[in-house]
Amino acid sequence: MAFPEAQISRESLFLTDAQLQAVTQQSGVDGQRALTTRFTLREGDRVVGWAYLDTHRVRTLPETLLVMLDEGGRIRRVEVVVFREPPDYLPPLRWYRQFEGRLLDPQLELKADIRPMTGATLSVRAATNAVRRILAVHTVVQREVQ
Repeated sequence: MAFPEAQISRESLFLTDAQLQAVTQQSGVDGQRALTTRFTLREGDRVVGWAYLDTHRVRTLPETLLVMLDEGGRIRRVEVVVFREPPDYLPPLRWYRQFEGRLLDPQLELKADIRPMTGATLSVRAATNAVRRILAVHTVVQREVQ
């Protein structure tokens, strides 16, 4: 979707306790699992981005987001892969666009740079937390690769 020309490879990352602690500290959000699925996107020999899956509970049921990052670690796109809550609780696709181009920073929060939504409060909180976790995972993992 965000990288139509890219070849995709999938990998499972097993985060250590120290990495999990760093993710929680950087994101400000609990709930990161040790097993994380990451897709590396390449055009030829060049890495052009990554995509991460994050499955989490919204209210009582799960949601899975696919968060795509560009080569600089900025959000390229956020896609809802699974949403088991009632459809009325799902934010419109345009709401997810406000994450595009963002890095993890203190303003990447509800009621800061991320707009809340009446009627979907738990959904937007869960999505924002997932995006923060994924950006933190990426930062922690990439720091160790470089």
